[in-house]
Amino acid sequence: MGADAVVTAAEAPRVLIVEDDRMVSDVVARYLQLEGFVVDRVEDGGKALQQAAERPPDLVVLDIMLPGIDGLEVCRRLRSKSPVPIIMLTALGEEAERVTGLELGADDYVAKPFSPRELTARVKSVLRRARSPLAAGSPELTGPLTFDGLKIDLTAHEVFINDKEVALTAREFELLVFFALRSRQVFTREDLLLHVWGYSFGDASTVTVHVRRLREKIEADPAKPKRIVTVWGVGYRFEP
Repeated sequence: MGADAVVTAAEAPRVLIVEDDRMVSDVVARYLQLEGFVVDRVEDGGKALQQAAERPPDLVVLDIMLPGIDGLEVCRRLRSKSPVPIIMLTALGEEAERVTGLELGADDYVAKPFSPRELTARVKSVLRRARSPLAAGSPELTGPLTFDGLKIDLTAHEVFINDKEVALTAREFELLVFFALRSRQVFTREDLLLHVWGYSFGDASTVTVHVRRLREKIEADPAKPKRIVTVWGVGYRFEP
């Protein structure tokens, strides 16, 4: 197991890179370190789980194809213990694995071959938005949002359904907050990709998967959603 770290400040975010291709790992680590991140690196799934337990990261860059425990299983296990943001690395054409990763709780993905600058930008975006889930242009609110059994505590990053806490990932929480602050407004998947993910282009299926996961957690019947409804041919709308 290798670990590289460049500490520029006590609060520098820690990124765990899980990648068995040494060249890819080297390049990604170098770019992230130049941006001031503390970087840990491991090359297989088992070591990733051990490293995450011993030195909890602020974000994980996780390859799907790994020796031993594969990236999808690592994602599932990490997500069962923590809401740590996860960016999956996938090969072009691995659409099924990509969707599975998102369904398991990954916040985003980058397809290989990728630009290290693009990945670095994604890391910054995910971390920034995970820490400040109120998207640009949102009202300045700190108190809880309440909607007939649904309570969203913006300060504590907690969500309750009928007084029972529901565990959301950082991206799911941000998506719910975005909807809740804009009740009954209709948004296309491209709108949500731009305002919640911060991308002017990308795979809109990422939005579809996150909406589905969010419904599974906050709707009484996800197959017949009453909170986040589909506006056919357009997108989604939040019903207060």
